[in-house]
Amino acid sequence: MAVSRTRVEPSVHQLRLLLVLAEELHYGRAAARLFITQPALSRQIRALEERLGVVLVERTSRKVELTPSGAALLPRVRAVVEAVDGLQEAADAHGRSVSGRLVVGTFEAMGGLPLVQAILRDLQYRHPTLTVEVRGVDFVTQTSALYDESVDAVICILPLPAGIQAQPLGQEPQVICVPSSDPLAARESVRMADLAGRELIGLTEEVAQVWRDAWLTRHPDGPDVRYTIHQACDLETVLSAVALGQGLALAPAGCRQFFPRPGIRYVTVTDADPCVIGVAWLARRRDNPAVAALRDVARSVAAAR
Repeated sequence: MAVSRTRVEPSVHQLRLLLVLAEELHYGRAAARLFITQPALSRQIRALEERLGVVLVERTSRKVELTPSGAALLPRVRAVVEAVDGLQEAADAHGRSVSGRLVVGTFEAMGGLPLVQAILRDLQYRHPTLTVEVRGVDFVTQTSALYDESVDAVICILPLPAGIQAQPLGQEPQVICVPSSDPLAARESVRMADLAGRELIGLTEEVAQVWRDAWLTRHPDGPDVRYTIHQACDLETVLSAVALGQGLALAPAGCRQFFPRPGIRYVTVTDADPCVIGVAWLARRRDNPAVAALRDVARSVAAAR
C-alpha cells in the first residue's frame, strides 16, 4: 500500500496508540486497553502512517504485525513518548516547586556523606527556586540552632530532645577513637566490655542529655561510663584530646574518612548499637513548605538507597 507524505506532524496520542498496538498485536485487545473502539484505533493508526509517510502495521485476516519500517521506528516512538512524559513530570514538579530559603545544619562533617549530598542535590533539582544554605553544627548547636531558628532543619545523629521531630535516614556503625599508643589500637575490633574502666572525653553540659544517653551512659557489663573533665562541644576538641592520650571517644564510623588524624586510630566496636542518622526539625515548623520539601526529598532518597 502506497502512503502519501504529508507535512502534518504525528500527535503524541497517536504514538501512544501505536505502542499499545505493538505490544498486543491485536486490534481488539489494544482497543480494549485504550478504552476506544477498534475502528477508532484503526483510523488513528492509518492517520499516523499518513503523517509519517510510511506503513507501520500489516494487518491480515489472521494476524497483525509491525512492518520492517514499523519495527525499526518503534524505539524512536517509545523514546518520544518517554521524553514527553518526562517533560510533563518536570513541569509538574516545577509547578509544585517550593521557593524561598532553607538553612540546613549538618552535624560536623556529615555534610560530606554520600547520602546527605544526594539529598541536597535532589532537593535543588526538585525545587530550583529554593535557596539552600548549609551550615555546620556541633554537639550543642545541632539543637540550639533549631530552637532559636537560626537553622530550619538539621541532619545529624539522633535522638534529639523534646519539641524536635525527626525522620531516620540510615545507620552507621560505632567505632572507638583511641590514641595510636593505646593497646586497643593494635586490634581490628573490640567489644563494649573491653572499654570498662576507660574514660571517655567529657562533653559540655550544654549538650542535650538525651543525646549523651544515646552514646551509652552504661556499658553492657554494668559499670557507669566515666568522663574526663573536658567540656568538649565539637568533634575537633574530642579528637585532639584523644590524640594527647587524655581519654577515648565513641564516634560514627564515618569519622575514619572525614577525620583522619595522626596519633589516633578508629577501632570497630562490634556490639555497640549503630548511630542513627536523621533529619530533624522543630515540631511547630513541621508544615513549613521548605521543611516539608526537605523531609519528603530525604525520605525518597533514603528509601532508594
